[in-house]
This record gives sequence, C-alpha cells and structure tokens, in this order.
Amino acid sequence: MTNNFEEFQKFGKEQLDATTAVAASLAKGFQTIAAEATDYSKKTLESNSAYVEKIIGAKSLDNAIQIQSEYAKTAYEGFVAQATKIGELYTSLAKEAFKPLESAMAKVQAAASTPK
Repeated sequence: MTNNFEEFQKFGKEQLDATTAVAASLAKGFQTIAAEATDYSKKTLESNSAYVEKIIGAKSLDNAIQIQSEYAKTAYEGFVAQATKIGELYTSLAKEAFKPLESAMAKVQAAASTPK
C-alpha cells in the first residue's frame, strides 16, 4: 500500500513539473510573439511616416502614383513576411509547450501497460 502511495505521489510531482514547464514555455513564447509584434508595429509606423512625407513631396500625379504603388507593394510584402514569421513562432510555441506533456503521457502509458 505504501508503495502505491509513493508511486502516486511521484506521478503527481511529475505531472506538476510537466505543467510548470508548459506554463513557462507558453510565457516565454508569448513574450517572443509580443516583442515581434511590437517591433513590426514600430517598423510599420516608421514606414507610414516616410510614405506620408514622400507623398506630400510628390511633384506630379505620376510621381504620387508611383510612390503609392511602391508603398503598397512594400507594405504587402512586409505584412506577408510578418504573418509568416508569426505563424512560425506560434508553431514553434506549440511544439515546445507540449514537449513536457508528451514525455509525461509516455510515462503514464508505459506505467499503465506494465503488468503488476
């Protein structure tokens, strides 16, 4: 009976450790994503300011159209690159966060399949 209690206690500690590791991994991942979003926002604001200055200084309608086209192309490419990067960060976050749980579940499955 004492042996079963010790096994149960050990199992509970392993589960707590796994949960703690998941929480730490999630926190770190979300901080990385937030920092990346903040950097992108700063870059976008700077780009928008530069665009407004250029469009105000346009000498002709053709020049303004060219400035607008270049800005639209650059903004779109930047957005797609950022969306891809954020997607990769979320994928990495999910993989890293659930590694401790995979390990814990493997131990549970091994313990459950071991005959006593």
